[in-house]
Amino acid sequence: MQKRSKLFLICILGVMNVISPFSIDMYLPAFPHVAADMHVNMTTVSLTLSSYFIALGFGQIFYGPLLDRFGRKRPLYVGFVLYILGSFGCAFAPNIYALIALRFVQGIGGCAARVGAVAMVRDFFPVQESAKVFSLMFLFIAVSPMLAPTVGGFMMLWMSWRAVFFVLGIIVAAIFALVYFLLPEGHTPDPSISLKPVPIIKEYWAILKNPRFATYALAGALAFAGMFTYVAGSPIIFLEGFHLSMQAYSGVFALLAGGFIGGSQLNVFLLRKFTSEQIVFGALILQGIVGVVFMIGTWFGWYGLPATLLLFFLFLGCGGLTFPNSSALALSPFKKYAGSASALLGFLQLGTSSLISTGIGLTKSHDAFPIIFILGLTTLCALAIYSIGHKRAHDPASLIE
Repeated sequence: MQKRSKLFLICILGVMNVISPFSIDMYLPAFPHVAADMHVNMTTVSLTLSSYFIALGFGQIFYGPLLDRFGRKRPLYVGFVLYILGSFGCAFAPNIYALIALRFVQGIGGCAARVGAVAMVRDFFPVQESAKVFSLMFLFIAVSPMLAPTVGGFMMLWMSWRAVFFVLGIIVAAIFALVYFLLPEGHTPDPSISLKPVPIIKEYWAILKNPRFATYALAGALAFAGMFTYVAGSPIIFLEGFHLSMQAYSGVFALLAGGFIGGSQLNVFLLRKFTSEQIVFGALILQGIVGVVFMIGTWFGWYGLPATLLLFFLFLGCGGLTFPNSSALALSPFKKYAGSASALLGFLQLGTSSLISTGIGLTKSHDAFPIIFILGLTTLCALAIYSIGHKRAHDPASLIE
């Protein structure tokens, strides 16, 4: 494959990966408008994010076998169509409950692009190039939390919140055309792949019982949930609590996204001197300390905007260290079932994050403390799971699958 064509494929796969980040981040500045238009509070509006997260988590479980059975592009087409229909449906949603349901449809559609892009890296590139390819793809994802809220914030100056979903639908329609005409099929359909639920469930259960996978997947998922808790709760904290303008909020969101991105890039240098296990342990301890300090100070009302930004930045930076290392450690025992293990890992990460972030919407609170409490508690639970399972995770019997 020529260098130019490799770069072209990476760009297409990278663009496919920004669908969900844009669907989440571009919509955040519209929260107050949705709340006012539908006569609900913003904690209820945050359930529209949770429903999208839940769809992302569960969708991975279903798309994995479909992508192996029917090839990569046909399931992608179905996902794109679902996303576009869901987006236009959101634009016309008559009430908040319809919007929550349609965001779920949108998430099921958008999930196809996420899973398909990862699978096609394995199709188009040799194993020794995969890490580099994923790093380049991450640059597309990294730009999303900086660009999308800014675009959404400026749209709110001149347009209705419903226009955001029209724009998202049009963007994905353009990506659909790009994939249809320019992206080659990466995998020959395999009719031998079973789509029956019992064999699929048995395979996933066998993976989950592996001590190494269970320890790092669950600890990493709970730590990762802190980032989703922040995303779902940030409009309440910054728009309602600190009364920031939508443009200022977009800037804050981009700034704090730099914490997670910076942590993930710092990880590249730390791996030269430390193992992934050491980095995960250190990051979880630091994240736990930040979480406890954040909870105590928020309860007593000690923090203004600068301190809140600093603590969020540190917390998300620790997540940028925990996420890649816990993922790599969870998948390390598997070769033959690497695809299923990856799907289950993604399900646990996004599913756990979705359920926990849903708690924000159910609190019906305008106060920051429930959000910070959930954020800190998940990290302490992650540290507890790591401490309990670390020894069994390094049993030689768990290292080969």
